[in-house]
Amino acid sequence: MLDPQAQALLDLMKKRGVPATNELTPIEARQAYRDRRFYTQPDPPAVGNVQDLSADGPHGPIPLRSYRPAGSDVETVLPALIYFHGGGWVIGDLDTHDVLCRELCNLSGCAVIAVDYRIGPEHRFPAAIDDAIAATHWVWRQAAGLCIDPARVALGGDSAGGNISAAVCIALRDAPWAPGVQPAFQLLVYPATDMRAVAPSHTENGQGYLLTSDVIAYFRSHYLDEAQYTDWRASPLLAETLAGLPPALVLTAGFDPLRDEGLAYANALSAAGVPCQYVCFARQIHGFLPMGRVLDEARTAVRLCADVLRQHLSTP
Repeated sequence: MLDPQAQALLDLMKKRGVPATNELTPIEARQAYRDRRFYTQPDPPAVGNVQDLSADGPHGPIPLRSYRPAGSDVETVLPALIYFHGGGWVIGDLDTHDVLCRELCNLSGCAVIAVDYRIGPEHRFPAAIDDAIAATHWVWRQAAGLCIDPARVALGGDSAGGNISAAVCIALRDAPWAPGVQPAFQLLVYPATDMRAVAPSHTENGQGYLLTSDVIAYFRSHYLDEAQYTDWRASPLLAETLAGLPPALVLTAGFDPLRDEGLAYANALSAAGVPCQYVCFARQIHGFLPMGRVLDEARTAVRLCADVLRQHLSTP
């Protein structure tokens, strides 16, 4: 059964004639995504400090936003979460996930550094991955100035951001140019892990639940070419090995086309000997995590993510 609150949200969007993302241009879709957050997301909680930063990247400067928890001293060395927003590699930015980053920051006690990586179609694959790797490396280099402990840094993200987080962890594991840049944990929220979109949930949940097969096709077409679907940077599930990666929490939604990809990735991590927890919010839709104003289970999921981060990053 679909969560009644999620059903009510879908019904309201249908009643109001909210166009599907694939019916809009990327510029229109980005604005619609920004506007929708005011209805579905809670009011932004106060945090201890917010600062806009910039990291050097291979394609130019990468905007970042740093958060520190309410009540924390600016000079206290904290664990940190580097967060990559969702949005199908086409929409989303620092503002669309500002509330979520604030919530995770306060509830986990971690600093959060959000990354505004380049998106398509203006910047196609692998620009987003390139930016994410560069931003992560920059955070390690600037750890002292940011007052974060480089031994207690997690990578995380939702949807496309979960995909990017997984790919960056693999890249860093194999990167001789970044010795010591090794995340302590992965937070993967309904991640896209196989661009081929062949899992059964793509058929089972392909229509009617906000993220449809048509929307997925729209995102993929703006981000990468079909010949790139099997590149592990796009499809981390297809990496040669997942051994040696950081421990992970993989969270999925039951009425999500990406559900089975997330489960498959969690199983593959476990099979490779990586400590991995898997939780499915069986009655939820894709993209529910930031929607705490209208979905009670979103608030529960955010607290769960924050609790797991706190547990894994509390000690070096």
